[in-house]
Amino acid sequence: MNFYINQSIWIYQFKIGSVTNSSVLQIGSAGSIQALSTLSNTGGFAQPAPEAKVTAPPITPLVPLHGPTR
Repeated sequence: MNFYINQSIWIYQFKIGSVTNSSVLQIGSAGSIQALSTLSNTGGFAQPAPEAKVTAPPITPLVPLHGPTR
């Protein structure tokens, strides 16, 4: 049995709180969502990149930041 779903979606405001490597965003319908993760060396690199050099002191935020509350 086949189901065909047609839908119109109107989005006036869309806010994403955070995005991680394992985030999934779905708008609409899907029978199943399959996870896929690939690692590709598209630049043809043969060795790791050199360590980054610090060229400026760390920046202190203007607003004090606190750890998570429980």
